[in-house]
Amino acid sequence: MSEENIKHLEFVQNVITRMNSNSFQIKGMTITIIAALFAVYAAKPNVVFILIAIIPTVLFWLLDAYYLLQERKYRFLYDNISGLKNNLVVPLFSMSTEKIEDSITDKKEKRKYQYFCVVFSESLRIMYLPLVLVLLIISLVLHLLN
Repeated sequence: MSEENIKHLEFVQNVITRMNSNSFQIKGMTITIIAALFAVYAAKPNVVFILIAIIPTVLFWLLDAYYLLQERKYRFLYDNISGLKNNLVVPLFSMSTEKIEDSITDKKEKRKYQYFCVVFSESLRIMYLPLVLVLLIISLVLHLLN
């Protein structure tokens, strides 16, 4: 592998790392906002504060899905540059992920690069779906108790 190819792989790896870092920070911000809204609820008991926590949770879920989708695309690009896959010819120092879905023929593989499928991927579903459900259950219980 040439020096240029190695440098190209480093560029792509840096993007993958940045997307992963963004995803991690979004998860942290989600928990922080939920905790802050619970603190507001503790100061002034109103079930609306718990319900409001659902909105940023869902928005962060969607944003996290975007970063995961980008990470998957750059991993695909990385695999094609390194020679692990041969679906796509990647010009030297190209960072474009536009033609990835067109280069995949397997329907199951292609789904990994569709936004809606990423939103409900296992890694995001395990984090955000329980949060939304717990917030709904807590708000329902608090509403019934008041």
